[in-house]
Amino acid sequence: MIVEFTISPIGVGESLSKYVAKVIDLVDKSGLPYLLTPMGTIVEGEWDEVMDLIKRCHHLMLEMAPRVTTRIYIDDRPGRKGLLEYKTKSVEEKLGRPIRRAKLEAQ
Repeated sequence: MIVEFTISPIGVGESLSKYVAKVIDLVDKSGLPYLLTPMGTIVEGEWDEVMDLIKRCHHLMLEMAPRVTTRIYIDDRPGRKGLLEYKTKSVEEKLGRPIRRAKLEAQ
């Protein structure tokens, strides 16, 4: 399954990157395949491991902020793996060309 989630600290001001960085460090160390986007994080794995990771991320954020919201969006296809890459490749095959992706310049 793949899961997109967003964890938002409330009451800590406008700049959230230092909070997000700590959560992404936890995601990265989990060993699960993931994709960080400007609006959330997509992670792939089995139900228990993904949900445990999101729970740990939520609790970590609660250690840093007085209030936290977490949004979770699940795409569950039992027996399927590699969906992070497959979904994009499937669209590209139907288009007959690669799709344009954001290019970030090194700062």
